[in-house]
Amino acid sequence: MANVCDVCGKKSMTGCNVSHAHNKTKKVFKPNLQKVRAVQNGSVRSMKVCTRCIRSGAIQKAS
Repeated sequence: MANVCDVCGKKSMTGCNVSHAHNKTKKVFKPNLQKVRAVQNGSVRSMKVCTRCIRSGAIQKAS
């Protein structure tokens, strides 16, 4: 399963963990995705949405 937001397309990013001795190891930063039942084009469907989209009101939750 892809780790991508269905609304904004936010996905995993790569970077480095940096220790106190400045050693660097690869790290993956994953978006905070939640499974939400939302209304899309008049029908209810289950979507994986990042918390920023939920908080900003980019989706309408199904009741």
